[in-house]
Amino acid sequence: MSDKLFDRVALIGIGLIGSSLARVLRRDCPQTRIVACARTAETLDAVRRLDLADETTDDPAAAADGADLVVLATPLSAYREIAMRIAPSLRYGAIVTDVGLVKEQVIREAQPLMPEGVHSVHGHPVAGTEHSGP
Repeated sequence: MSDKLFDRVALIGIGLIGSSLARVLRRDCPQTRIVACARTAETLDAVRRLDLADETTDDPAAAADGADLVVLATPLSAYREIAMRIAPSLRYGAIVTDVGLVKEQVIREAQPLMPEGVHSVHGHPVAGTEHSGP
C-alpha cells in the first residue's frame, strides 16, 4: 500500500487473528504504529520476539489511547469488559472493529458503550485452525 491509512492501530488480543493482522500491517503499512495488547506476559514476549508490534501492553485502555483503529480480537465473552475499559481512551473519529463470529452480542454489549464520535464497524473472522497464538 502506498498511502498510510492509520497512524496507530491497537490490536486487543494478539492470538491467531490479531497476530495475522499485525503481520499484514507490518508488511503493507510499515509507517503505522502497532500496539499489541494481551493478558499474558508469555504472549507479549512472543509479540516482541517476533517483532509484531511497536508497543506491547496488558492494559486495553493504554493500547486504545490515541488509536485510529482498535481491533477487538479476544473471546466474545471479554468484549463488554474491554469496551468499558477502552471507552474513555478512545479518540473522536476512531474506528472500533471486532473479529468475533457472533454480532448480536457485540451490538448488544459493546457498541452502546462506545462514546459519541467513535465508529463501530463490525468485522468477521477469516481465519481459524486448531492452532492459536502469534
